[in-house]
Amino acid sequence: MTIALTLPPLLVGTDVTGAATPLDTACDMAAAGCDAGQLLFSLDEDHVQAALVFAPEVPLSQAAMMLPLCAVAFQTALGSLAPPELAVHLDWDGGLRLNGARCGGLGIAASDNAVDAVPDWLVVTLTLPLWPPSDTDPGTTPDTTALFAEGCTDVSPQALLETWARHVLNWVARWETDGGHPLRDNWRGLAWGIGKPLTQQGNHGIFEDVDEAFALILRSDQDAVRFPLTSLLEIRQ
Repeated sequence: MTIALTLPPLLVGTDVTGAATPLDTACDMAAAGCDAGQLLFSLDEDHVQAALVFAPEVPLSQAAMMLPLCAVAFQTALGSLAPPELAVHLDWDGGLRLNGARCGGLGIAASDNAVDAVPDWLVVTLTLPLWPPSDTDPGTTPDTTALFAEGCTDVSPQALLETWARHVLNWVARWETDGGHPLRDNWRGLAWGIGKPLTQQGNHGIFEDVDEAFALILRSDQDAVRFPLTSLLEIRQ
């Protein structure tokens, strides 16, 4: 049965469950020139997957902030629907953490990686496991979890996508009006691992902070290395 989401006027939801992945469909539609605001999604018994199409008007280095923006929007959405004791944190690379354990995450794809140019389109993806894999024994993978395993069986995946979409629009409007400072402040309050050891792209150090463009600052004894959000891009032609 095809699911219809109740979304704000600027967004259009399309159920692609059982067909191509939301990411593949979103990228194909974006490359063909579709309007921004297309939300492709797939809901099954074990996973939620979604992809949201953006049409940036700023260079890719700035547009990549849609990754942490969508992550903050997701935290707000889940926080409004889940039990109050659920702790939701965000990894810099888009990963989601529920009660400290990794639980799916967000990703970002674009038409090219020219950081100083305005991209033709941008897609942010969401992947959220609802249940752990059936062949996994409880307790054997304490660093990973799933939504329903964390006491959220009353959270409707459909309602979660609808709420997430509304919060994304709210944050985009705020970002366009107020710039990146409010987003950065909110994200830092939800960030996982600031001040702790981290390995990023083979570099080891302390996750010191993110700069104004959300580049990760990794501090070692010798120096500080910055990793821009664009280093997380998946390039789709």
